[in-house]
Amino acid sequence: MVAGMQSRITPPARTGGRPRSATADAAILEATRQGLVELGWSKLTLSDVATRAGVAKTTLYRRWAGKSELVVDAVAELFDELELPDRGSLAADIEGVVLQFALLLGRPETKTALMAVVAESTTDAPLRERIRTSIVDRQKRLVLAGRARAQERGELPAEPDPVSAARTADLIFDVIAGAVVHRALVSAEPVDTEWARRFTLLLLGGLAAAADAP
Repeated sequence: MVAGMQSRITPPARTGGRPRSATADAAILEATRQGLVELGWSKLTLSDVATRAGVAKTTLYRRWAGKSELVVDAVAELFDELELPDRGSLAADIEGVVLQFALLLGRPETKTALMAVVAESTTDAPLRERIRTSIVDRQKRLVLAGRARAQERGELPAEPDPVSAARTADLIFDVIAGAVVHRALVSAEPVDTEWARRFTLLLLGGLAAAADAP
């Protein structure tokens, strides 16, 4: 699913006017997550977020068009905490990411916010696109870093065709993210060390079969 540097929300550049405050942005995103846990999606308002963050409502409206966009960015910041550990082998690295991902999904603010924006996105195409660009595409960094490291170790073959390599990266991300989210949030079953080990064996077996396929 990356490497030791954690990316953070980088708001779009503004031309003219007062420069944005990173401190205010951080307070707003944290207040959004707290509000979701305490109030839920339907009762959360931008006014409530502004009060919790100690900023004016106009500050929020200058930064985000509405609640959906704000919540996506609040979730994206949490997912930017994920890192790819170097545990000596591809299997161990995958297990480490899976367990780290599951712990993140177990946090009330992550669970509440993620489920809320996914539900809203079923009828909101622009919101789905924001989820894709702000969360999904950013977290594919983990897959790309893990694959590159495994290729350097000789654990995975090189993929000289960039189109094929991109398809493989997308598939790996979908399998890992889909399985862990379903296990943790839909089935509400534990993602423990044994499950992560068995899942990793299944994933690596599939990658090996795909590499051998004509």
